[in-house]
Amino acid sequence: MGIPVGISACVLGEKVRFDGGHKRNRFVAEDLSEYFDFRAVCPEMAIGMPVPRPVIRLQDNGIEVRLVDSKDDSIDHTEKMKAFADAIIPSFEWLRGYVVCAKSPSCGMERVKLYLKNGNSVPGGSVGIYTQQLMESMPWLPVEEDGRLCDPVLRENFIFRVYALDDLYRSVEGGITRDKIIKFHSRYKLCLMAHHQASYRELGRLVSKIHEWDDLVEFFLTYRQQFMDALKKRASRKNNTNVLMHIQGYFKRDLDKQQKAELRDVIMRYREGLLPLVAPLTLINHHLTVNPDEYLSQQAYLAPYPEKLLLRYSL
Repeated sequence: MGIPVGISACVLGEKVRFDGGHKRNRFVAEDLSEYFDFRAVCPEMAIGMPVPRPVIRLQDNGIEVRLVDSKDDSIDHTEKMKAFADAIIPSFEWLRGYVVCAKSPSCGMERVKLYLKNGNSVPGGSVGIYTQQLMESMPWLPVEEDGRLCDPVLRENFIFRVYALDDLYRSVEGGITRDKIIKFHSRYKLCLMAHHQASYRELGRLVSKIHEWDDLVEFFLTYRQQFMDALKKRASRKNNTNVLMHIQGYFKRDLDKQQKAELRDVIMRYREGLLPLVAPLTLINHHLTVNPDEYLSQQAYLAPYPEKLLLRYSL
């Protein structure tokens, strides 16, 4: 079984859009399907709307945002959509991520066109009714739009977060214990350093006080939220360089002068944007094979997801 991930049905290729078409995303439908077990949902069909169907849109009536028919705003689907979201979201507790359809008034994640009653649009737009409830109910869940997955940085960050959340859940299978949490956190220290230094320190302090918590479920929920918030901050080239140089220090007794110079040169060329992240990591993994280190070999940073996805070739 692949990693369970929710998805807008049209993004997977199902012909459920208002015009009877779809918005199939090739990368999602072909490449990610090899690793993810998608649960497809079309909220609009789920509340009884047909295919094809009248166009709907978000409208600000001065009090709140409503989901209405684009030609007759007296036809309002808001309450049905919210009721559907309330009913289905509890069953998503096992999901590790969600891919939504961009610009959709029900599923869009950001900058969905928002209209006033006079027909003018609101700058910045809004969030689809369904996706807004999803993100509010499950703020730790990685959510990304199909269109944004074309950006290599956003694509890598989303997939990394999905794998990290899956790893977290797998790490506590059979019951949450302090030892399991500590071991998991230890494996993600370098990832946290690369994504957000302040969160790395905050989470370190949280885990160091785990023995003061009587309720481990409450601790897990707190840790999960802070951990996923930290990973949502995209790793910068500067932070990655700092982590790579930190890793380099583990080989100071194992590498000769020429090997150290070579590794330093590759890291610096990455920092300058001349090489992708995969270049220094490939060299580091080679040295780790020749000179094993138990701490480094367990670090998720070195292999956070399948290499076949080629995510670090564009970073």
